[in-house]
Amino acid sequence: MAALLIAAAAAAQTFDPEAATRAYLSTLQGAARAKSDAYFEGGYWLILWGALVGVASHWLMLTMRWSAAWRNWAARVTKRRWLQPALYALPYVIFGWLIVLPWTVYEGFFREQQYGLMNMSFGGWLGQQGIMLGVTVLMTALVLLIVFAVIRRAPRTWWLWGAAALTALTAFALVLQPVFVEPLLNKYTPMPQGPLRDQILAMAKANHIPADNVWVVDASKQSKRISGNVAGLGPTIRIALNDNLLNRSTPAEVKAVMGHEMGHYVLGHVWKGLAVFGIVFLIAGLILWRVAPWALARWGGAWRVESVADPAVVPLFALILTVFGLVMTPVFNSLIRSQESQADAFGLDAAREPDGFASIAMKLSEYRKIEPTSLEEALFFDHPSGRTRVRMSMDWKARHLAELPPEQRAMVTPPPPAAAGPTAGR
Repeated sequence: MAALLIAAAAAAQTFDPEAATRAYLSTLQGAARAKSDAYFEGGYWLILWGALVGVASHWLMLTMRWSAAWRNWAARVTKRRWLQPALYALPYVIFGWLIVLPWTVYEGFFREQQYGLMNMSFGGWLGQQGIMLGVTVLMTALVLLIVFAVIRRAPRTWWLWGAAALTALTAFALVLQPVFVEPLLNKYTPMPQGPLRDQILAMAKANHIPADNVWVVDASKQSKRISGNVAGLGPTIRIALNDNLLNRSTPAEVKAVMGHEMGHYVLGHVWKGLAVFGIVFLIAGLILWRVAPWALARWGGAWRVESVADPAVVPLFALILTVFGLVMTPVFNSLIRSQESQADAFGLDAAREPDGFASIAMKLSEYRKIEPTSLEEALFFDHPSGRTRVRMSMDWKARHLAELPPEQRAMVTPPPPAAAGPTAGR
């Protein structure tokens, strides 16, 4: 043990993590860096403008009495009060989707196309939006059915029981999403046999992840974004990576990404995330419980919304929650970023590919600002920045230099982020 420590210390003296970090960061310069920064910084304003669009659209539904008309329509269709909120969801979601469609088209299609991240035609993109509209109608109907049943049965404590019900529903959605929702948009196929697939499954087995296959999703038909995940709960757990990651990355980079994704599973981030959701639902419910009656007392007559038990109150709920979400954005980002950082550390230990991790962080700079200020990272980043990730990987490399194979010990001269190496085992 002492000899190993001495060797590690000697090796570390020959490797400068800061110099290695700067070498990676220097591969993104000029127009490429300016484009990356502009795309991500523009997203700061999208958070605000998106919230304002949401507030305006829901205020319009109330003041124009559209929400009351949809409530009346649902009441005419069925006299079963418990079913009326689910029926209300149909016009609410469809008309709401149409109202904000110009904003959605700009943010989701034209802006992505402007920055070279969109691979779909407008018709193809709009078709997928239509599919998700159908999913949203069904999910909203289920949520409203449950929420208003709780409000009617527990008029004084509905915010508490509603939070519990929505947390359970979120867990249910996490189980169903990989099997029933994601395949609506993309095709999942087994990863071909080969060394890389074997190495991914070996990492999964070493970390007690119950999966015997790796799935490849055809995400390249939509965009250039690189991604992977270990999704699902219980029997629906699935290891997947998109074809962009497979086709645009080296084996070391693929293993680094998949080690990170496995970290989310092993570290229990799904369950911890559910607990956070539960707390957020509780706080949001309490805010609705206090603010919505006050707003109805002031404007409810003009809106023709009777009470919080009236389905027509949904746009008011959504408006309040939109403001709450905007204010809480830095908090939510920090919570997610903390888990992502934990998964980064786990992935470095699991994959033992520090240069693969650093180089994939640079490739992600196509749509993530690589070197933000500390304040920017704290407020707007839900993942660690590229610089943070590269430095973490180089610090890990310095600590473990003596344990790495000889070919990994040298100072690496990384290629520019746009360069893509061959992927073995495909």
